[in-house]
Amino acid sequence: MAAITAAMVKELRSATDAPMMDCKKVLVEADGDMAKATELLKERGIAKAAKKADRVAAEGLCGLKIADNFSKATVVEINSETDFVAQNDGFKNLVKDTVEAIYNDQPANVDALMASDFGAKFTEQVIKIGEKIEVRRFATLEASEDEALNGYIHSNNRIAVIVKAKCDSVKTAEGMRDVMKQVAMHASAMKPTTLSYKDFDAEYVSSETVGRIEVIKKDNEELARLKKPLKNVPQYISMSQLTDEVMAQAEADIKAKLKEQNKPEKIWDKIVPGQLARFIDDNTTLDKEQALLDQTYVLDDKKTVAQAVEAAAKALGGTAEIVEFVRLEVGEGIEKKEDDFAAEVAAQMG
Repeated sequence: MAAITAAMVKELRSATDAPMMDCKKVLVEADGDMAKATELLKERGIAKAAKKADRVAAEGLCGLKIADNFSKATVVEINSETDFVAQNDGFKNLVKDTVEAIYNDQPANVDALMASDFGAKFTEQVIKIGEKIEVRRFATLEASEDEALNGYIHSNNRIAVIVKAKCDSVKTAEGMRDVMKQVAMHASAMKPTTLSYKDFDAEYVSSETVGRIEVIKKDNEELARLKKPLKNVPQYISMSQLTDEVMAQAEADIKAKLKEQNKPEKIWDKIVPGQLARFIDDNTTLDKEQALLDQTYVLDDKKTVAQAVEAAAKALGGTAEIVEFVRLEVGEGIEKKEDDFAAEVAAQMG
């Protein structure tokens, strides 16, 4: 039986960050074999992590890495159980190392990442931190010379966005990079879920239409009670519903109303476009909430994001169109478990 010295325990603790008594125990079991003792600690750490598998990891941080020449960008979301751990320097370094590894190695998915050499290092760090921590999702976008790519990570590191636009030339692409960062900042705040209204599933639009109209009707009941102006009740909620037939009918209805109001027909062409634009505005609420290109741009509320990008490119003497974006927000869509603190304390004391 090898003699276990304080120096050996200190060395193992320094290498693994495991508690002192655990280090001494595994060194005794491993008969002083440092490598074997390290393996034993890893195994036990993984076993402890497995016990945490039913806990919800909904806190954490995002990471972002952008190439110096803006040819590639990677975002990642890593979750922890508590915000306290998420603010730990060890966790922050883990996020930084993970986004770097994904950027460099481009694994196909989370499973591939965790099966890699880096995955083993990630697990070691998780054991040291001692809480359930997992890579939830990540994405990488690459840009050719005539594509403008940039990104933004919010100051709290809980939201990260990458945006890419197809341009007419290398010159325009270079000039549009700052605009892409501004659009990424917009997306951070406005939470788009898709690029365009064209991406919506017809069934989703149909079900949302019924719900949204009912909400506005209920709002109007309360507004009427308070004797306040009522909201317009739309027929539709997305541009995908505004077919040529729908728009032709809307125009006919506007003209019929103008006739009823005895407005001279010679001035209709000055009134109709504005009222059609209002009709579209009232009947595309879903697009403005969830589709990036169709949202009102936060830096110019007279334009949509698509129009603002088009105008910025035109000012550079070219054209640009956003073709892809990725937005990650920590814990988005994760249902947090409500813990019974008293019960947890009782369980710990039992």
